[in-house]
Order: sequence, then structure tokens, then C-alpha cells
Amino acid sequence: MSRLYATFGLRITGRYVLGTVLMACVVVLGSAAQESENVTSDGWRRAIAGYRLQFPLDHGSHPDYRIEWWYYTGNLASDDGRRFGYQVTFFRIGIDPDPENPSRWAVRDLFMTHFAVTDIGDGNHRIGERINRGGVGWAGARVGTLDVWNGDWRVKIDGQQHQLRLVERQFSVDLRLEPGKGITLHAGDGFSRKGREVGNASYYYSMTRMPTSGSLTIDGETIEVSGLSWMDHEFGSTFLEASQVGWDWFSLQLDDDSELMVFQIRGAAGQPDRYSSGTWVDADGVATRLSARDFTLLPRRRWLSPLSDAVYPVEWRIELPNREVLLDVSAAVDKQELDTSASTTVTYWEGAVTVSGQVGDRPVRGSGYLEMTGYAGRPMSEVFR
Repeated sequence: MSRLYATFGLRITGRYVLGTVLMACVVVLGSAAQESENVTSDGWRRAIAGYRLQFPLDHGSHPDYRIEWWYYTGNLASDDGRRFGYQVTFFRIGIDPDPENPSRWAVRDLFMTHFAVTDIGDGNHRIGERINRGGVGWAGARVGTLDVWNGDWRVKIDGQQHQLRLVERQFSVDLRLEPGKGITLHAGDGFSRKGREVGNASYYYSMTRMPTSGSLTIDGETIEVSGLSWMDHEFGSTFLEASQVGWDWFSLQLDDDSELMVFQIRGAAGQPDRYSSGTWVDADGVATRLSARDFTLLPRRRWLSPLSDAVYPVEWRIELPNREVLLDVSAAVDKQELDTSASTTVTYWEGAVTVSGQVGDRPVRGSGYLEMTGYAGRPMSEVFR
């Protein structure tokens, strides 16, 4: 859903900036009666039904909306069998849609990036994060094409190929991602409702099976890798409602060439919200929309974080009765929690997972990513309120 919806609060020039980022995203609380149908009370466009996503145009930035993210995850392996997971999320957070100050130093948008690599063999999960303002060139996102950067961290498109290059002191990725099956629009037409109030939604699409090659560098060692990646892109202006405290989001790639995205939004008592949803993509790339009634997510084994004291379900069973799908999902490494206190100020779990189960009478295996929010700290709808 995740891409990542993560709630954040930042002090800038003496004021707080409120919002949700994530699989993340800003929780903007307020009465719909105080907003027009298409624009929020503070001037941002709202995600409403009827927008038609077009490509490559909509790979680019949408600065009329408050929040946007480009999200990549993947499971990769070296020739000698070493396994790795990676996560890269570029966030654009709108601060002022029409700043009166003409200075390039005026803060119209903030850009945040989360970057993580998991060495599945040794259980090491490395994390990097950045925050920069737009306007002065330190970070930005182009309109009309995929080109997003934060300092020297960058994702861009070259022809059909997505190129990811991020270098941290102790780890880095330099990857090339092919389009694979191409674009999947979630919720049928890409309009993904997250709540009952008008505008609590996003425009949401994925590229669910992207053949990937390139290199990882860990502690000075460069490792050639290949595998599969998943790309999400979402944008909108308001998302979660006060009763929605967190979510669990899965992106899974099965060895029968099918993919599954499902997320459940959790209420205060942990119950799934009726706006939970998903998408099944078959081997031929045909996408089928899943409502909250079409799947069940059952948490199993849990892991206690020694850093945040949060308890995360790191093993799940996913059931899609109408499709005769039964999947067991397990964390490749339990310790894949991110503390993003230097950027979005949210703690959440995001990591590589393995999959086994059945589709009809056929056994399947696979890999993917799982994102869990709202387990650490206050509910996502109350953080920095």
C-alpha cells in the first residue's frame, strides 16, 4: 500500500508539519464539509473517482497533491546463492501548495527517502534515511517522467528500464529493473479508497514483476545480483481516518508467475477495516480486484522488537477462498524494523518474506515484502496530531 503510509511531524521554521507518509501517507483530520469536492481547505487537490492514469506521464510527480511516493522492493540473489532483500522509498510531502515567498529557499515540498538492505544469510538489516527540501535542487521529482532524487540517491527511467542508484557509507545498490508484466492499476482503475470521507483515497498502481540485475555493495564488498522487484507509486492528499490505527500490506511474487497485493487497515481493536483491499495478477498479467470480503489475513508467530518493544506478527496465513488460495508468509529475517527518527519520525516493520502454499491443487512458493505500521507508538491517526 505501501507503499509506505507513515505518519510524521516535523518542526520547520517554528511550526509543525502534519501528515502521513508509507505501503505510507499523511493522516489529515478534518470535516469534509469544510472542503470542496476537489480541493482541500488548504489548497491541495483531492483524489476522487474519474482520474485516468496515463503513462509514462503518471510515472512523474504530481505536485498539486499533498503526498506522493515511489516505492521499490526486491528479493535478489548472487551467483553463489547468497540472498538479499532491499527497500527504497522516495516520499514527496507538500508543505505549501502556493507559497507567497518567491525564494528558492521557501519550503513548498519536503523529500524524504528510506533505504534498507537485508542480508538474509547473516540476518543483518542495514538502514539509511534522508530528508531534504525541494526548490534548491537538493531533492526533487520531475513532472511527466520518472526522475526522483534526494542528494545523490536517485531513481529514473531510461527508455523502459528503471535505474536505482543509492550509496550509503556501508552499503549501496546499483540496479536495473525491466518492466516485466508492465503496469497494474489497483482497485480496477487505479482509484484506491482508504476511508468513507470524500478524498480519503489515492491513485495507486504497481509494476508487480520486474526482472532486476545489478550490484549490491556491503562493507566494501561488491556483489553481482539478480532477481525480481516490485514497484508502487501512489499520490493523493488525505488518507486515513481517526478510527484507522495502522495497516498490514503484502506484495508477493509466486513461482507460477502470479502476484498478490493485499492490505488490511486495522481499527482500534485490531479488526480489519472494510476499506481493506487487494489485487490478484495472474500469469498473463490480468488483474482482478479483491475486496475486504475476498481475503483473510491471519497473524501467527510474533516477534518482540528489542528497540521499540513493539510486537509484530512475522508469520501470516493468507486465505482467498474464492480462488482456492492458501499461502503461508514468513519473515526472511525477524529483525527488519525501521526507526526513521531522522526523517518521518515513525517506527515500522518492512522486510523480505518467503511464501509457500497452494493455488487450487498446485503447490506454490515465492517471495515478497511485508509492511506493518501502527504497532509502535501511538495509533497512526494520532501521531503528531
